[in-house]
Amino acid sequence: MKITRITVYQIALPLEHPYWLSGGRLKFEVLDATLVKIETGTGLTGWGEGTPWGHTYVPAHGPGIRAGIETMAPFIIGLDPRRGLEIERAMDLALPGHLYAKSPIDMACWDIAGQAAGLSIADLMGGGSRTPRPIASSVGAKTVEETRAVIERYRQRGYVAHSVKIGGDIERDIARVRDVESLRRDGEIVLYDVNRGWTRQQALRVMSATEDLNVMFEQPCESLDDIAAIAGKYAAPVSVDESLVTLQDAARIARDGLAEVFGIKLNRVGGLTKAARMRDIALAHGIDMFVMATGGSVLADAEALHLAATIPDANCHAVWACQDMITLDIAGGRGPRNIDGHLHLTEAPGLGVHPDEDVLGDPVGVYG
Repeated sequence: MKITRITVYQIALPLEHPYWLSGGRLKFEVLDATLVKIETGTGLTGWGEGTPWGHTYVPAHGPGIRAGIETMAPFIIGLDPRRGLEIERAMDLALPGHLYAKSPIDMACWDIAGQAAGLSIADLMGGGSRTPRPIASSVGAKTVEETRAVIERYRQRGYVAHSVKIGGDIERDIARVRDVESLRRDGEIVLYDVNRGWTRQQALRVMSATEDLNVMFEQPCESLDDIAAIAGKYAAPVSVDESLVTLQDAARIARDGLAEVFGIKLNRVGGLTKAARMRDIALAHGIDMFVMATGGSVLADAEALHLAATIPDANCHAVWACQDMITLDIAGGRGPRNIDGHLHLTEAPGLGVHPDEDVLGDPVGVYG
């Protein structure tokens, strides 16, 4: 089996509501999605997606994905998509770094490999838990009142896990954490996501002021060096996602005890192949996980669910999915969808969902 053609589509995914990070520091209203179709000589076709959360959130953007695929395509055409390590090495040699551009290629190859084997990606990876995974909402709001309203909107959709965005103002952050905790329901999972929005002293002040609540914070500071500098000075468990990019990052976090939770962002780390190694480092060191699509359609959500299904139930807190945040459905209701705040892994082979090509418009690149 050989890759014969790579077709690239670009599509805008409007958000249902304007979205703010770090107390209004960053605002997003539409996502720039790249869809990739890989065709083979046997007739099997795989799909991948790369949708960064805007152009300013992390070093990743839609045009960069498409440029990266154009650069890598000549090195991938003719390879067997079932040989994921060969695909990975070919991409890394053709384009060092730029992991976010490699993720949709990796996803599409796993899709083909699963179809060829008659197994879901999760089963092919050796996992495949059918325990429904809670979907974590993403609560980007600027005031306590707006935060309450957004959480309630997600509760009405069945959500039991919430990622509440804070950062940027110490007193406001303390007030927001305390307010959300006062309203937290039994069994709810709440993660307070700072998105790198605190300096070292700000992190220590907020984490110390809320120590009695026993809450979890995600990415409190800009870098792993910052988190290392304040380690041991607070009691709250910490999740790291935006500073978890490479396998070396995962090894350092585990070795130095910088976090108790990994937030694995699949597009950010380069796709399932590289993410699986981070998963194994986490499990070997007693580190729990959230699995996240950086953003995008049900295709990206499905990929996150497949990785989550390879993690033991007790170690996977939730998946973050974007489908309830966007107003355009490119797959006509197919694929894993929100059912009472959870995603359910299907028995379909491969990724388990493909887009409607007529929704995508004309391709922006065809290679092979």
